Amino acid sequence: MTLADVGANLTHASFRDDLDAVLERAARAGVATIVVTGTGVAESERAVRLAGEHPRMLYATAGVHPHHARECDAGTMVALRTLSTHPRVVAIGECGLDFNRNYSPHPDQEKWFEAQLDLACEIAKPLFLHSRDAHPRFAEILRSRRDRLPPAVAHCFTGSAEELRAYLELGLYIGITGWICDERRGQHLVELVREIPRDRLLIETDAPYLTPRDLRPQPRARRNEPAFLPHILRAVARARGEAPEALAEATTRNAKAFFGIP
Repeated sequence: MTLADVGANLTHASFRDDLDAVLERAARAGVATIVVTGTGVAESERAVRLAGEHPRMLYATAGVHPHHARECDAGTMVALRTLSTHPRVVAIGECGLDFNRNYSPHPDQEKWFEAQLDLACEIAKPLFLHSRDAHPRFAEILRSRRDRLPPAVAHCFTGSAEELRAYLELGLYIGITGWICDERRGQHLVELVREIPRDRLLIETDAPYLTPRDLRPQPRARRNEPAFLPHILRAVARARGEAPEALAEATTRNAKAFFGIP
């Protein structure tokens, strides 16, 4: 099987000492494409550098996570616009709203989410979106730009049936992580994942976070990595009643079409 991990935080400090080995394990597991998530200007710059150093496997996004919205200023959007022109940058984000941890005030989150949406609309780059405990406001903001939105994915979807249906109605792709493997928090996804049209389903690890709880043996320090994507794929395929091989082909095709990856 050939797989695409559409969201991995490979700039995280936990990968600093063994990234080459991490990428080798991913390749052996069949993960041929990884999109490295940008969560701020500096992290986006690092993601772009990594993608340039590993051009056969890595691509990058450029954006500011809602946790960091309070740190934004006028220069932020200038920097993101410049980064967006890099040939390895395939999406704007991770951007959105996070009303769970509230590391940034809601007005700041909304202001800079909208600024990044407008940038993506202007330059016609896909959007890599984050929403946690922010429905329905998140959907309302997207709906206000519906006529000009580029392709967009609800990254690491963990929400309710109402949320999922709102995002599907908006035309969003849906990214599923190892959350579906968590019997405490992700059991509802086993049912909901069946509602996602096959041509709008993407899979991701969100490494080093969200290590599948049912993975055996558990990795050292519980660090997630792209090599575990086949485990997530099998969980999604099982929930949907599909063959893993067929779902691997579909999700990889979706990822390449979404991000414009050859």
